[in-house]
Amino acid sequence: MDGVVFEHRTVQVNGISMHLAEKGQGPLVLFLHGFPELWYSWRHQILSLATRGYRAVAPDLRGYGDTDAPPDVSAYTIFHLVGDIVALIDSLGQENAFVVGHGWGAVLAWNLCLLRPDRVRALVNLSVPFPRRNPLRRPVDSLRAHYGAEHYICRFQVFVVGHDWGAIVAWNLCLFRPDIVRALVNLSVAFTPRNPLRRPLDSLRAFYGADHYICRFQELGEAEAEFARLGANFILRKFLTYHEPAPLLITKKGFGGTPDEEIILPSWLSNDDINYYTSKFERSGFTGGLNYYRNLNRNWELTASWTGVQIKVPVKFIVGDLDLSYHVKNVKDYIHKGGFKRDVPFLQELVIMEGVGHYINQERPDEISNHIYEFICKF
Repeated sequence: MDGVVFEHRTVQVNGISMHLAEKGQGPLVLFLHGFPELWYSWRHQILSLATRGYRAVAPDLRGYGDTDAPPDVSAYTIFHLVGDIVALIDSLGQENAFVVGHGWGAVLAWNLCLLRPDRVRALVNLSVPFPRRNPLRRPVDSLRAHYGAEHYICRFQVFVVGHDWGAIVAWNLCLFRPDIVRALVNLSVAFTPRNPLRRPLDSLRAFYGADHYICRFQELGEAEAEFARLGANFILRKFLTYHEPAPLLITKKGFGGTPDEEIILPSWLSNDDINYYTSKFERSGFTGGLNYYRNLNRNWELTASWTGVQIKVPVKFIVGDLDLSYHVKNVKDYIHKGGFKRDVPFLQELVIMEGVGHYINQERPDEISNHIYEFICKF
């Protein structure tokens, strides 16, 4: 985005230094990224919303980019992540925000709405539906059971807009602190209610076996060694170009391929984009992001008191029909047959985009920006 200037600064939140990029003046819109990403994934939406009268802010989440990465795996629980966003809203001088999440950002956004719905004005989430807690099985146990130990997560172990892990954080922000979220837009990752009968990794292993990527991410140092062997540039190309409506499996032999293997980039992702991501991950490494996956079962244990609690902020959810998150076992039935609406009663808009994969906000930047604006301008 030649010639576009974003304001960059670092703020102190929840005991860490958090880097953020922002642009514009007006009501606050928070964008929460996924794995393996940075604030940069929201560059198109920041510019679009800023020109329409909003203050668009996208942080590097805990463990990513220029934000601090605590060394202890236990410092990446959902309570830490939601606490970061609550403190960020406070540091920006706001009582609440519109929230947009994608991937892990969507999971965070769901939990923000669950724990602090008072801080969310409205939510737009991408890719990941609400992760309802299973009281009988931890998440990583489910992953290993469904996909096997080589699932990538097993290997790794305001207005708010979230994607991927940013969406997960946003869901939890809405769950724990709905008072600070004016509205939420989440991409890719739907809210997953807590299943009191089964840990998440148990479910994943049962459905997909031990090779599911989430299962493969669990052992500290294992994924990091594989990523170091192949190099950050290769890993980022591999993840950011993944466009299959199927689980990502990683065998014990690793990703396969060599660092010099040619990976053709799609039209929406340039070499300059990849090089920006690479420069940051070569400095910080991948451990911070992998630690999100390694806390799936710990988060399940910590959130027992929230089993069955609904997300009660205004929500828009967007997912591509080729997104691997949309093709997780039982997710389509959950989204379309009443479960999602039961757990997210203020779900106002559900959008399934045809021919789009997981990195939806970069693949269709103008459409996503318009979806976000058309939703939050109602509040």
